[in-house]
Amino acid sequence: MKTSYTIILVIFISMSLHAQDKDALPYYEIPEAAKEYTAGTVASRMVDGLGFRYYWATEGLTSKDLAFKPNDEARTSEQTIDHILGLTQMILNATLQVANGAPQPKITFAEKREKTLLNLQKASEILRNSKDVSQYKIIFGKTEFPFWNQLNGPISDAIWHVGQVVSFRRSSGNPFPKGVSVLRGTKKNN
Repeated sequence: MKTSYTIILVIFISMSLHAQDKDALPYYEIPEAAKEYTAGTVASRMVDGLGFRYYWATEGLTSKDLAFKPNDEARTSEQTIDHILGLTQMILNATLQVANGAPQPKITFAEKREKTLLNLQKASEILRNSKDVSQYKIIFGKTEFPFWNQLNGPISDAIWHVGQVVSFRRSSGNPFPKGVSVLRGTKKNN
């Protein structure tokens, strides 16, 4: 009888841990690198690097952090996060081969964070499995930009702005979490 309870408990704990992993946001750690170098796997890895940095730049932000801005002309951290969300939507739209559309409705910070990370994860998956990244154009109505512009445009711009979020959180008294290695793409548990 005791064995049956133990088995049931082990199954329950296992299912709970699996459910937590499934529900967890992507980019706590950077995904395993592809086995081969292709245009798609390299572009995917750039997006993964952005996702990892964004995850940790936005982890544990408070309302004080979100409202912070260094001066009157600057964006707040939350406005910067809104901009990053828009950039990630542009990155995803290109990989889905759809035009960029209307602005997104207002959502909470937690929803913005989740949507941003999921946008990056989906775009990365598409790029990783692609043999030809030239098909992923940035589309605004009838105007199209080649994939090259994706690299120097939305991807680079988002990386730039993630750095701003890190700087702003330091300035508002909430430094970047300890133990995060952007080189390794891992987080040491302290």
